[in-house]
Amino acid sequence: MAGYLKLVCASFQRQGFHTAGSRCKNRTDCGAAPGAWSQVAVQKVNAAGTDPSSPVGFVLGVDLLHIFPVEGATFLCPADVTDPRTSQRILEVLPGGRADVILSDMAPNATGFRDLDHDRLISLCLTLLSMTPDILQPRGTFLCKTWAGSQSHRLQRRLTEEFQNVRIIKPEASRKESSEVYFLATQYQGRKGAVKQ
Repeated sequence: MAGYLKLVCASFQRQGFHTAGSRCKNRTDCGAAPGAWSQVAVQKVNAAGTDPSSPVGFVLGVDLLHIFPVEGATFLCPADVTDPRTSQRILEVLPGGRADVILSDMAPNATGFRDLDHDRLISLCLTLLSMTPDILQPRGTFLCKTWAGSQSHRLQRRLTEEFQNVRIIKPEASRKESSEVYFLATQYQGRKGAVKQ
């Protein structure tokens, strides 16, 4: 599985996922196990400090499962993104309490019932999206995995309310018959019509 995730990360790089640009210094990877996305994020933001000519960024991985250490990354595990205490822990660990990018490769344990699994994954994505006002920087980027299905429009509608640009990406590494797709939302602006505090 780790090799597959690494292919997904490489595929996103080729497809222009890096459009968030070099200004992104803090990234949060939810559903981080086994750690492949975090490895790529560490390289993108120089979190291990291997490039002395570039600023050093920060990568935070969050997962219910144990994650083996990755140089340059900090992990909260086990941690449940649906638990409000996890949101508080993320705020405490992130420098400045904000991330420039939130990546989500989360997925519920599969039941074998496609519609139920789809609904549960959309619910996870919406839960993570509800944390963005507290965690994501203005003009930040949000990337989340989902499975195409009847509730995808709910997630897409919420994303378009909060981000300037939203598009669907199907990684080259993903099997053609797979319903797996990613929503890439850029230029976070908060919920339209929401009162700023």
